[in-house]
Amino acid sequence: MRELFTGEYGLLTLGLRYAVALILPIVTFFFIVFAVIEDTGYLPRLAMLLDRMFKKIGLSGRAVIPLVLGFGCATMATVVTRTLPTKRERLLATFLLSLAIPCSAQLGVILAVLSIHPKAMLAWVMIIGVVFLAAGFLASKVLPGERPSFYMELPPLRWPDPLNIFMKTYTRVKWYFLEILPLFLLTSVLIWIGQITGIFGVLVRLLEKPVEWIGLPKETAEIFLFGFFRRDYGAAGLYDLNHQGILNGRELAVSCIALTLFLPCVAQFLITIKERGIRWGLGISFFILFFSFAVAFVANLLLRGLGAA
Repeated sequence: MRELFTGEYGLLTLGLRYAVALILPIVTFFFIVFAVIEDTGYLPRLAMLLDRMFKKIGLSGRAVIPLVLGFGCATMATVVTRTLPTKRERLLATFLLSLAIPCSAQLGVILAVLSIHPKAMLAWVMIIGVVFLAAGFLASKVLPGERPSFYMELPPLRWPDPLNIFMKTYTRVKWYFLEILPLFLLTSVLIWIGQITGIFGVLVRLLEKPVEWIGLPKETAEIFLFGFFRRDYGAAGLYDLNHQGILNGRELAVSCIALTLFLPCVAQFLITIKERGIRWGLGISFFILFFSFAVAFVANLLLRGLGAA
């Protein structure tokens, strides 16, 4: 039982300390920035600016709100896709949130890891950006439906109200913490059960072959499994491997690309099933599972060809 509470992935060490000390500050900072932008009245203008580009991927400017919010918490953003007017747009936005939008916790850790490898960071940004646009464009061609229309009244720009910013940030952080902390604790329990039953080891061994196929050492297999429980868990494991000197710049870029595109976390996976139905939820997840490794495989070949090490 000691492992359950104070082990490496215990309720206290991973469930509470990690959630409060690492994730909460990153998420809070994002929600403060989002509240400032929202309170100035700039979000509708951003929606209008991006409307033409978003129409290329089957969305309207209205989708800017859930997609930007996805950089804070993709689970919350998936719920916010309800505001989109058509089923097609809601499905496309959910797909892109699951595929190529890293949450603030994962993004913060990945940027910290890549900060000492500028070329790896550039490769990560470019490839994720291309995947986002290409996947959205192709998905919009596959899914039936009319091109979305978009009209929005633009409110005047104004100075943000500190009280409004505080209340919006407080409400979102409270929601995030109350919803996510139990999932952190549940994740710790699931990892503990997986370790004592041997299931965790079996799953890690199953992932070792695909991981080696994309040019990564087999030690990275474990972080992909953690990434399914919580995206930032995987990124944190990547941080540890980098700190130990196991990964070079190319491997770091490939692993960050694969982790970003990898399966959505458990919370987002369950919300996707709830919002879009079990058929679409499972379909999106299975597609992403294979697609993420395919993109990472191509990225590894490309970076090798360019002489990255």
